[in-house]
Amino acid sequence: MSNPSLLILPGDGIGPEVMAEVVKIIDWYGAKRGMAFDVSEDLVGGAAYDKHGTPLHDDTMAKAQEVDAVLLGAVGGPKYDNLDFSVKPERGLLRLRKEMDLFANLRPAQCFDALADFSSLKRDVVAGLDIMIVRELTSGIYFGEPRGIFTEGNERVGINTQRYTESEIDRVARAAFELARKRGNRVCSMEKANVMESGVLWREVVQKVHDADYPDVELSHMYADAGAMQLCRWPKQFDVIVTDNLFGDLLSDAAAMLTGSLGMLPSASLGLPMANGRPKALYEPVHGSAPDIAGQGKANPIACILSFAMALRYSFDQGAEATRLEKAVEQVLADGLRTADLLGEDGVTPVSTTEMGDAIVAALDASL
Repeated sequence: MSNPSLLILPGDGIGPEVMAEVVKIIDWYGAKRGMAFDVSEDLVGGAAYDKHGTPLHDDTMAKAQEVDAVLLGAVGGPKYDNLDFSVKPERGLLRLRKEMDLFANLRPAQCFDALADFSSLKRDVVAGLDIMIVRELTSGIYFGEPRGIFTEGNERVGINTQRYTESEIDRVARAAFELARKRGNRVCSMEKANVMESGVLWREVVQKVHDADYPDVELSHMYADAGAMQLCRWPKQFDVIVTDNLFGDLLSDAAAMLTGSLGMLPSASLGLPMANGRPKALYEPVHGSAPDIAGQGKANPIACILSFAMALRYSFDQGAEATRLEKAVEQVLADGLRTADLLGEDGVTPVSTTEMGDAIVAALDASL
């Protein structure tokens, strides 16, 4: 059998720096755990625009459709601010999500004990936090038609349309229920059924899927605004949250800061299974390209490394090895190593991006 295949798209800003540390981890698994990957690399975002005049070349898109998983660093930067909207770096990422039909965005919010004091909330509220937000990614208000800026009478009006089909809600609900079965077996579905017809349909379909196929999973419903409040009040009440594209965007960013730093947060975007049974998949850190620190060795590579851990778990059915990598990260943090974004204690000298990656590899060695 051939090795599983990975397409690496480092992208812009700090993307290449953090991805270089992920490559160390990939190489470690090949050398120490007999898990070799066929790795290829290409351009996305501003880097692709600089070479091809487009944020994602058609050949790169074709590669992404063929591999078992895509790992992406970050896209964007001030250099590209004045480009036409159609060729901005972010359009490359959106094209990947749309054409690969990556409808389920998994955003874990996990607070390592060593970082509990970095959250803006009290330690007892966030210590031990481990929740998963499942955001529908390919429909909703970001894609609905009609959309645009139009003239009505003597003024302009901006229009975006919140639109969901039953099948779109059904498949992301199933993704959430399947995840819950492997976690705490609880799902909270969030929408605005009190004021939005799309929310009414969302609640009805999620309940129908639950009653028909997942009665063993505990299901609750909550209005999204109340959910935002509860995330700040007592986030550990949740296990898996499933919600639409807009609310998922807002709620997952709010949950991100419960953990103390965007530099710690991975994500996975999953689609339907391919012929080999693996889902279409793209893994990326939540943080952006951070052009202000690019090239300075200050970037935190942990979010990108944990994104690879998610790939091990969800694309390659290597849950034990994913846990090994997550525990290596936890150990390094417990030992007191901090990149610049995690400074807070007096007298702590930050480590570089490379030093953090090397420390995690050393912790993996120690796990054998």
